[in-house]
Amino acid sequence: MAEASVALRSFDDVRDLALRIIGEVSKVIVGKEREIRIILASMIAQGHVLLEGVPGVSKTTMAKALASAINLKFRRIQFTPDLLPADVLGTFIFDQKTGEFRFRPGPIFANIILADEINRASPRTQSAFLEAMQERQVTVEGHTFKLPEPFIVIATMNPIEMEGVYPLPEAQIDRFLVKINIDYPTPDEEVEILRRIDIIESWPIRPVARGEEILEASKMLSKVKVADEILQYIVSIVQATRKHPSLRLGASPRAAISLLKLSKSLAMLRGRGYVTPDDVKEAAKPVLRHRLLLKPGVELEGRVSVDSIIDMILSRVPTPSPHY
Repeated sequence: MAEASVALRSFDDVRDLALRIIGEVSKVIVGKEREIRIILASMIAQGHVLLEGVPGVSKTTMAKALASAINLKFRRIQFTPDLLPADVLGTFIFDQKTGEFRFRPGPIFANIILADEINRASPRTQSAFLEAMQERQVTVEGHTFKLPEPFIVIATMNPIEMEGVYPLPEAQIDRFLVKINIDYPTPDEEVEILRRIDIIESWPIRPVARGEEILEASKMLSKVKVADEILQYIVSIVQATRKHPSLRLGASPRAAISLLKLSKSLAMLRGRGYVTPDDVKEAAKPVLRHRLLLKPGVELEGRVSVDSIIDMILSRVPTPSPHY
């Protein structure tokens, strides 16, 4: 049974909500509290998540555990080259009893959608996701259907395999609020996974929150204070990406908005009603890394990575002292 839904009256309540969820998910996910926090903050900011990592680093388990801890409807869609838009969105079927066509919803009608190996689907099927991710609705044969709330797409990508995959179009990549790189566990974390394997496989996750609480937290984002110094700090970071000599594509104004939203959400998860420079720094890599493109020569040489450029920019842009 899920814990009784409690109205969120303060930012401390949001922090307590986050601690409950992260603690529950950590029963099966070892050493990834930062990644779990970013995903949870993205949910509250009503943004979608792109997970990149080699097979076997618990990307799918992380998404399933979050859905279980928040008592949300979870669907996993395995993307393959022959997957059609109707396989995702749904289709109209003829009902012989009524003599009418009725809509049969596809797997996208859930709260948390795990789009597994999203880059294996054809561009046609990937494009079917765009309306759902942006508008929280789908249109089939001229009929529009609202998706349930909250609604979040967690898509996974394998960075190693290049055969049989389709590059995600920039328009779709930009729909993801964050991109999180899931790395191998440390030796100590891997030992703990082995020690805990029987518990993990028994799936001890229980609902400790409700979707309504996530929606309440989303509404509280507008109450988080952001000083003018923080706004200028975000703009300075974004503009620095547009001027960096190793980048052929810098961050857009939408990236600045995303950086602001995630920073506010991270502040709330720590029980604060105001944004600090540390919130912006924590949000910078997840928000920016999939929106920046290296110049071809730089990419081939392998001298720098997008993450190292973001680190460089954060070290060079003066950190403000906001006044609240």
